[in-house]
Amino acid sequence: MIKAVVFDMDGVIFDSERCIFDVWKDLARQHNLGDMEPALRACLGVNTETCRKIMHSMKGEDFPVEAFMKEASALFHARYDGGKLPLKPGVRELLGFLKEKGIRVGLASSTKESTVTAELRDAGLYDFFDQIVCGNMVTKSKPDPEIFLTACRLLDVEPGDAFAIEDSFNGIRSASSGGLRALMVPDMVEPTEEIRALCEKVLPSLTDVQAYFETLA
Repeated sequence: MIKAVVFDMDGVIFDSERCIFDVWKDLARQHNLGDMEPALRACLGVNTETCRKIMHSMKGEDFPVEAFMKEASALFHARYDGGKLPLKPGVRELLGFLKEKGIRVGLASSTKESTVTAELRDAGLYDFFDQIVCGNMVTKSKPDPEIFLTACRLLDVEPGDAFAIEDSFNGIRSASSGGLRALMVPDMVEPTEEIRALCEKVLPSLTDVQAYFETLA
């Protein structure tokens, strides 16, 4: 029996990681900053503070992290605010299915609360969620399980009775170490053997997640 499902947001609900990649690449070309893709891939699934540390470690301590992230954020919001951020296929149908079945729905996103709330409201998805936990609401970033454990506590469900839907390695590690039943829907990265071993299932789309849940509900 499924009691709760906790979603990641970027790369799971929204096709936003490709949008972020495009923004970073455009700025890197504009400012002659070299290849930013390895740093961005390393930042998938982590909060802002951890991303800063990763960028310094990969690009050097003199890399202008604050200025780059501020400009990237402004460009991203200019392009995609107001409901222009593309949804992943099947997300609205899956959320509707879970609500229809009375299954509690949570969000565990490394993104800051103000951005999460705005993007979900713009997409008309905010009311599907019973609880939302964001990167600035916990002290430890994924792959630490704190964010998923917090979501389970607020949903009043034991982690073992909850599914987590993730696309990033750090997200899967976080959910699995917290004791949730991890489902990976790959986005920008395909699972390694390590990640597959941490997942209950690797499924190609949210439509396939719904089909899997239909066999369990």
